[in-house]
Amino acid sequence: MAAMDKPVWDLFCRVIDNFGDVGVCWRLAAQLGARGHAVRLWIDDPSALAWMAPEGTHGAPGVQVLSWHEPFDLHGQAPGAVWIEAFGCELPEAFVAARTAEPVWLNLEYLSAEGFVQRQHGLPSPVMSGPGRGLTKWFFHPGFADGTGGLLREDDLAARQAAFDRNAWRASHGLLPDERLAVLFCYEPPALPEVLAQAEAHWLVTPGRAAAASHGLPLAPGARRQTLPYLAQPAFDELLWASDLNFVRGEDSLVRALWAGQPFVWHIYPQHDDAHHAKLQAFLDWLDAPASLRRLHACWNGIGMADPAQRPVWPGWAVVDGWREAVQTARARLLAQDDLASQLTAFVARKR
Repeated sequence: MAAMDKPVWDLFCRVIDNFGDVGVCWRLAAQLGARGHAVRLWIDDPSALAWMAPEGTHGAPGVQVLSWHEPFDLHGQAPGAVWIEAFGCELPEAFVAARTAEPVWLNLEYLSAEGFVQRQHGLPSPVMSGPGRGLTKWFFHPGFADGTGGLLREDDLAARQAAFDRNAWRASHGLLPDERLAVLFCYEPPALPEVLAQAEAHWLVTPGRAAAASHGLPLAPGARRQTLPYLAQPAFDELLWASDLNFVRGEDSLVRALWAGQPFVWHIYPQHDDAHHAKLQAFLDWLDAPASLRRLHACWNGIGMADPAQRPVWPGWAVVDGWREAVQTARARLLAQDDLASQLTAFVARKR
C-alpha cells in the first residue's frame, strides 16, 4: 500500500484500571506509526504515557495523542478511515456522526486462548441504532493460535533481544551474575505471602499494587527486595529479559513475558463470576504447561487453594528452570505467525 493510500487510524482507549488498556493501545499506535501510518490515539486519561512512553503525550512518530472527554471535541479534525474501539469502549456519538465516508470499524477485543476466539474473529456486527446505524463493526480478536488476530510484536523486537547483554544489564543494576532474579508485577495474589517466604530470590517489585501487596511480607532467608520506579515500555521489556522468573499480570505483560522467553506466572485479571478460571485453563492448555507450572498458576490465582496437593506453593528453582523449554517452544510457534499490527493492516486493506 503506497504511503499516500494509507488511511488515518482513530484508536479509542478508555483507561479502566491498572494501565493495561493504555499499555496495549500505546504499543499498537506506536507500531502502526512506525510503519508509516497516521494514528490518532484518543484517550480519556493519558497520564500514564508520561512514564510508559518516553515520548509521552507528545506522541511517537506518526502518532497524535488527543483527549477524549464529554462533550466530545473533534479538535477540528474529521474522522479517519479506520476506527478502533479497544476493549469494548463505545465511540462517542459525535465522532460517529461526523463521518464523511463509511469507515472500517473494528472492535479490538480482549486477549484469550479460548475456542470462541477463532470462531468469532473477523465476524461482522451490524450497527442497528444511533448515528452509526447501517454501518458494520468487525470483531478483531488478538490470540495465540492460527485463525486469530495474533499478538503485538514490534518489527525490531528480535534485533533488540539479540543485542541485549543480560550480564551487563544485571551489573548496571547492582545485581550479581548468578543471583536469582524474580520480577513481581501482580494484583494481590492469594499465594504471595507463601511464595515470598519460600523463594530465595532478589525480588524486583513494580510500583503500585504489587509494591503495596508485598510491602512488609517476610522474605525467605537470603532473599532481598527492591522496589522499582515506573518504567517505560522498552525498559520493562529488558527487565523481563534479564529475569529468571517473571510474575506478570493482565494482557500486555503476559505477551511481553512470552516474548522474553523466560519462565513466568500469569496473574489473570479476576472476574466476579470466576470466568477467568476457564480463560486461564485455556491459556495453560495452549502453552502445554507442565503440571508444576499449572499448580503454581492455580495457587497464585487462588484456584484450588484448599487442596493439599497444591502444597508447598513454591516448587524450587530447579523446577522453575524446567519451564523455560515450554515457554520458548510456545514463543517459537508465535514467531511463525503474523503479528497483530500486520494482520490488522491486511484486514483493513481487504475491507476498504
